[in-house]
Amino acid sequence: MRLVSKPAPDEYPPYAEMYIKLLPDDGLILDHLAQNFESAKKLILSLPAEKLLYRYAENKWTIKEILVHIIDDERIYVYRAMCFARGENKHLPGFEQDDYARNSGANERDINNILEEYEAVRRSTIALFNGLPENAFDKTGIADDKRDSVRALLYHLAGHELHHINLIKERYLKK
Repeated sequence: MRLVSKPAPDEYPPYAEMYIKLLPDDGLILDHLAQNFESAKKLILSLPAEKLLYRYAENKWTIKEILVHIIDDERIYVYRAMCFARGENKHLPGFEQDDYARNSGANERDINNILEEYEAVRRSTIALFNGLPENAFDKTGIADDKRDSVRALLYHLAGHELHHINLIKERYLKK
């Protein structure tokens, strides 16, 4: 897979630092995406079914809802990256993650179905970024009134996944 350097702080909004800092600065972000999916899948499949519906506090998402949120977020950030890579000049909308989670139907879905979708989205993500021209990673655009580079969106979605997997380990499994 190709090397994609880590974005500079001026390539993304300040809130994204919490995700981007979770990733190594080795340029192997696409390899990390593939490996992180496999690690997440292994973790999730090791859990009893009832744990997938556990909420560590009122109004917090279940593990199934978190997984579908990761998928939704990845689709949205990849769409933004594709738009910017292709030269889109229009501002793209934001999204309300709690509305998406509430309307996802995640808790009624079979975990294997969720993981199948997760894997399909991840493979598609890697294929898109592997196929972009080198100069596409420097292109920028505005979504949700915030400027990002294509490279920053890639690192954001990988760090966002790690953030949530870490939360699952810390808040859902230490009981």
